[in-house]
Amino acid sequence: MLVNILVYPGMTMLDAMGPYEVLSRLPEARIQFVALDTKAITSDTGFMTFLPTCDLDSAGQADVLLVPGGPPEFVMPMAKNPKVQQWLQDQHEGSRYTASVCTGSLILIGAGIITEGGVSSHWAAAETIEKMGLTYTGKRITQAGKIFTAAGVSAGIDLALALSAEIAGQPTAQAIQVGIEYDPAPPFPYAGDDPACKQRAIEAMSSNKNLEG
Repeated sequence: MLVNILVYPGMTMLDAMGPYEVLSRLPEARIQFVALDTKAITSDTGFMTFLPTCDLDSAGQADVLLVPGGPPEFVMPMAKNPKVQQWLQDQHEGSRYTASVCTGSLILIGAGIITEGGVSSHWAAAETIEKMGLTYTGKRITQAGKIFTAAGVSAGIDLALALSAEIAGQPTAQAIQVGIEYDPAPPFPYAGDDPACKQRAIEAMSSNKNLEG
């Protein structure tokens, strides 16, 4: 089973690495990090760099296609890139499942893969999604047929576990969950409905960007 994860400069690493940790444990899984070219990819914060597995042309047809997100200044160029759009359309046509994490949903929308209905994404993308003619659901995961979209960053792990249950059954997905000891117990209650906390989050995300180039 081939999993193609689109990667690009400025992406949020956990959007891809969280699902990778889960999906790589599926029986006969093979994971590829696919980019426009094979140059090193640097994260949105600038603190992590890694090499893609292959470029778009040599990726092969995915069984599972996954698109991570990132800040809008890095996501939107990918969403508007004709080569990326065509590749995603071709991959989606032959995939068993197509998924996005966080603002990766905007890339799927840009490629014309999501054209109607509800979408999960990072809450900061809600207004953009609405302007693109779709509905921001606010859910951790939204499924429409074979398309799965997930909320921000950490939701990619939940998404991958849901996909694992679809692909290999709930017992296997639960075993993977236990194997990675995924049992969230955050030190603070989630304050997503607090406007002041959201503003502090925006300021923190904006100030912690050290990507060069």
